[in-house]
Amino acid sequence: MYDDLLFAFREHLRVKNYARPSIAAYCGHLAGFCAWLEGQGIDDIKRVGKDTLNAYQLHLSEHRTAEGAQYTTATVSLKVRAIKRLFEHLEASNQILVNPAEYIHEPKKEDRLPRSVLTEDEARHILETPNLSTMRGIRDRSILEVLYSTGIRLEETVGLSIYDCDLQGGYLRVNKGKFAKDRVVPLGKHAVRLLKEYIAHVRPHYTKNQKATRSLFVNKVGDALSKQMIGKLVKAYARTAGIKKKVTPHTFRHTFATQLVRNGADITAVQKMLGHSDLSVTHIYTRVAAVDAKRTHVVCHPREKDRAEEMTPAVESIRGHYA
Repeated sequence: MYDDLLFAFREHLRVKNYARPSIAAYCGHLAGFCAWLEGQGIDDIKRVGKDTLNAYQLHLSEHRTAEGAQYTTATVSLKVRAIKRLFEHLEASNQILVNPAEYIHEPKKEDRLPRSVLTEDEARHILETPNLSTMRGIRDRSILEVLYSTGIRLEETVGLSIYDCDLQGGYLRVNKGKFAKDRVVPLGKHAVRLLKEYIAHVRPHYTKNQKATRSLFVNKVGDALSKQMIGKLVKAYARTAGIKKKVTPHTFRHTFATQLVRNGADITAVQKMLGHSDLSVTHIYTRVAAVDAKRTHVVCHPREKDRAEEMTPAVESIRGHYA
């Protein structure tokens, strides 16, 4: 019933240069919304009003999966955002006169710190795990160095092409990142060194039968590495390095940002490197650094090492004075 609407919206997003993962996410969320509308007997998008959208938000807040799990605030926000983008498009293209989604709001996001951030030693142990005497080891070390050096997202890593590397200048171009934004991020010297080795000696061997491929990171038959493959190799190297924390490609992004802020980086510069559209999102890493500073203070400050009984006031001896 809503197939034509979803197809047209998908094409609109493509024209607007939205990244493929964003298009897939928006259309997936909208498919669920359209299915709900059909269940309510609403067969025309023009019949959707503010009350309908409020009812759908209530439905999302009360939804439970087969396992009894509730949608997270982030998931509900994405679903609401997809609806807002759809009705903005319908209003701009004169398919509706009034936008019923204009005044609906995404739920306030949970104020959570990143769950897993690596220490410098932990990151170094993972980076040093791949065997650099093998072609696969050089490729994998290159991937790990890029993740740690740039803080780019997994989808952005998969989307890198061979032409996105400026190894002489030490930069990496990220095309069509989140919200279809392009940006340039610095590459550290270790990432540059490994990428030079990988591009010069490993990638040509892998792509000998697929010389036209543009993807930067490829498997042994020249096909682009998938998100799943990169995720698996990151977890495998973390496990081999003896890291007990849950480590994913996104862990390197959190670690990258936290360590920059911890070492005095300007928060606006970190925002640009991460590709955040809102500075408030980047500010969470200042809180992570503050938590880390508190831990350091507890461990290292000499007054924190004093025994509690040495600092207990003699309350009994002065009670009479105050009485």
